[in-house]
Amino acid sequence: MQLTPSIRSALAAGAAVTVLFAGAGAAAAAPATPKAPATAPASAATAHSPYAQLRPLATFSAERLATADLVAAAKWGTSSPIDDPAREQEVLKSVAEQARQLGADPAATTRIFRDQIEANKVVQRGLYRQWDANPAQAPTERPDLQEVRKEINRVNGELVRAIAASPHARSAPSCTPLLTVAAAQVRAERQLDGLHTAALARSLPSVCARG
Repeated sequence: MQLTPSIRSALAAGAAVTVLFAGAGAAAAAPATPKAPATAPASAATAHSPYAQLRPLATFSAERLATADLVAAAKWGTSSPIDDPAREQEVLKSVAEQARQLGADPAATTRIFRDQIEANKVVQRGLYRQWDANPAQAPTERPDLQEVRKEINRVNGELVRAIAASPHARSAPSCTPLLTVAAAQVRAERQLDGLHTAALARSLPSVCARG
């Protein structure tokens, strides 16, 4: 695989990024402001490079995590639990079917989305802890959870398509370092705080195919 100088430079920082991700959960965090839906960035080399195939997975994972703030705000102060097995199974069944329709691996897609769901809950639990400790920071308005879930479903579809478009990149030996670089760049562009950085790391471990 041919890497551009910029990617080689970024790979050299991969170990430091991994350390950053490992320690991010301990950082004090404020809720991230959900951003407008992002378009997957242009590749660092070509549209078909492994990095270009992996970058959308980091991008859409971060975009999905932005909805966790809204889900937490919608559930805060209600009887709705963070863990919602019925909703989780609904999501997993839906993305597996989307993967089949795209000719992708439903098992791999489901595995990746299990991590996505757990990452979303990392954010929700972190925000709950923060709001419990400092009620003045708790949300004063409750988003419509059904509307939020429409946005989650939209991002889910984008992520399924990114998974379907990246089987070779996800199974390549370069997957982990390139994905680490992509996640670090997404983190910097979105200015993620410690909580959301830790959640982004939690969302990605199943992306690179295991032997």
